Amino acid sequence: MVMEALRPNLDLKPTHCTCTPTISIEFLRPTSLSLSLRSHRLSSLIIRSKRRSKLSCMLRHKSDPSISEEQQLIKSIGKGLFGFAAAAAALLSVCYDSPALSESLTVAFPVSRAQEVNTVQRTLVEAWGLIRETFIDPTFNHQDWDSKLQQTMVEMFPLRSSDAAYNKISAMLSTLGDPFTRIISPKEYQSFRIGNDGNLQGVGLFINAEPRTGHLVVLSCVDGSPAARAGIHEGDELIEINGERLDGVDSEAAAQKLRGRAGTIVTVKVHSSKDLGSDSSIREVKIPREYIKLSPISSAIIPHRTADGHLTKTGYVKLSAFSQTAAADMENAIQEMESQDVRAYILDLRNNPGGLVKAGLDVAQIWLDGDETLVNTIDRDGNMSHISMVDGHAITNDPLVVLVNEGSASASEILAGALHDNGRAILVGHKTFGKGKIQSVTELHDGSALFVTVAKYLSPALHDIDQVGISPDVQCTTDMLNSPKDSLLKDKSSISSLETDSCIMVAEHELDIQQSKGTAT
Repeated sequence: MVMEALRPNLDLKPTHCTCTPTISIEFLRPTSLSLSLRSHRLSSLIIRSKRRSKLSCMLRHKSDPSISEEQQLIKSIGKGLFGFAAAAAALLSVCYDSPALSESLTVAFPVSRAQEVNTVQRTLVEAWGLIRETFIDPTFNHQDWDSKLQQTMVEMFPLRSSDAAYNKISAMLSTLGDPFTRIISPKEYQSFRIGNDGNLQGVGLFINAEPRTGHLVVLSCVDGSPAARAGIHEGDELIEINGERLDGVDSEAAAQKLRGRAGTIVTVKVHSSKDLGSDSSIREVKIPREYIKLSPISSAIIPHRTADGHLTKTGYVKLSAFSQTAAADMENAIQEMESQDVRAYILDLRNNPGGLVKAGLDVAQIWLDGDETLVNTIDRDGNMSHISMVDGHAITNDPLVVLVNEGSASASEILAGALHDNGRAILVGHKTFGKGKIQSVTELHDGSALFVTVAKYLSPALHDIDQVGISPDVQCTTDMLNSPKDSLLKDKSSISSLETDSCIMVAEHELDIQQSKGTAT
C-alpha cells in the first residue's frame, strides 16, 4: 500500500537477536553494515559486516601490467576471491563472511569518478547487504545474489548521473520478483516520513501497484479531497500524470508526481473502474493540490431501535489509515462513546490500505483481553513466531462488527484477522485485498530508504492472507436488507448517510443477533 502521502504500508522490523522477537518501527540507519572512507594511495570505500565476529577484510590493489584493464575487470583473483579492477583511481572493496565458505570473501569493484554515482555505489552495497541478510526468499528468486551485486556494480561504473545509478539499483531489486521490495530516493523518503505525520500537500489519493499487472490503482480517496471532488473512485487506474505515462512507474514515484505545492494543478488521466475494457472510459482531469488533513479516525453515535422496539446506541468508528496516532485516537473515541452509554460498536476498515503494523496491533489490544495471539509471522527460514498480547485489558467487551472490503489491505487485514480469529468480532462486507507480507523500512546513508519484504504473516488461526484476502462472515448486499430494521429506518424523518449505508445496516442486524443471544461476540 502506498498513499499519495507516502505512509509506510508496513514497517515491522524484527530485532536480530537470539531473544524473543520484538517489533521496532523506528526509522533507524542499518546496523548490519558499517561504511567508512579511508585515506589510501587509492581512495577506497570499505564496507565491513558487524554481524559476525570473525571477519577479515582488506583492500587489495590489483595492477598487473601484463593484464588488460578489461581482463582485470572480470578476472577472479585467488581462492574464494572475486576481483574487479578498472582504470579508475579507486576500488570498492566489499568484505563479508559467507556461510557457504569456511573463509572470508573479499570483493573489489571499480569506483566511479563521478561523485554522485560514487555515493550511489555505496547505497547499492548497503541495499545489497540488507537484502542478503533479511529478504524473505533465501534463494533471491533462484539467482546468485552475490553475482548480481558484481553485475550491477560493473553496469553502474560508467554512469554519470545519480538518477541513472538509482535506476540500476531498482533494476537489481526487480529481479527478486517482489514488487514490495524497493528503494526510494532521499526526496521520496522525506515525503514518506512527512506523510506519516499527516502533513501533506497534494490531491488526497490512496494508490497501490496491482501485484499481478503492476498497474497503479486507486484504493480510495480522502473524503472531501480534490481527487474525490474530481470524481476519481476506488478501482480507477492511473494512466498518466502531467502527460507522462505511468508504465513501469512504481507507486512511490507516482505519489511524488501527485504531490506538490498547494494551489498548483496536476493533470491526471484515469481509466474508470466501471469499464476498464473500453478506451471510452479514459478521461483526463485537472486536480488542484491542497493541504490534506489526514485524520485517521472519525466517529459517530448511531441511534438504533431493535426489532423488539428498544432504543439503543451504536458506536461507529471509521479508521482510514494506521498512522502513529491511530491507536491513541481510537482509544479516546471509544472512551468518549462509552461515557455516552453506547452498547455496541461498528469498526469500519473499508478502503483502509494499511500503514504501521504496530498501530494495527495496538488497535487490536483496545478490543481484546488476555494473552491472545494477534498475528503469526514466518521468516525466511520458515520459522513461525507468534505476536501475542500480555495480560491485555479491553476498553469494552460490547458486541463488535468489523466492516471490510477490497480496499482493506495490509495492517487492516492483520487487525481484522486478529479480531475475527479470536472470536471478538464478526466481519461484514467483501473479501479484503490480500497483502500478507511484511516490509522493513531502513534509511540508508544517503537519505534514501530501502523497503524489504522480511516476512509473511498468517492470521491467529493460521490463515494465509497473501493474494487471497479474508472472506467476511456476512456479505452486505441489498438482498439482505429486507428486515424490520429497514422499515424502521424508513420511518425516520432524518436519515443520515451512515444509517442508509447498506453494510452498516447489515452490521446493525448482526449486532442485534449478538445482543439477543446475550454474548459480546
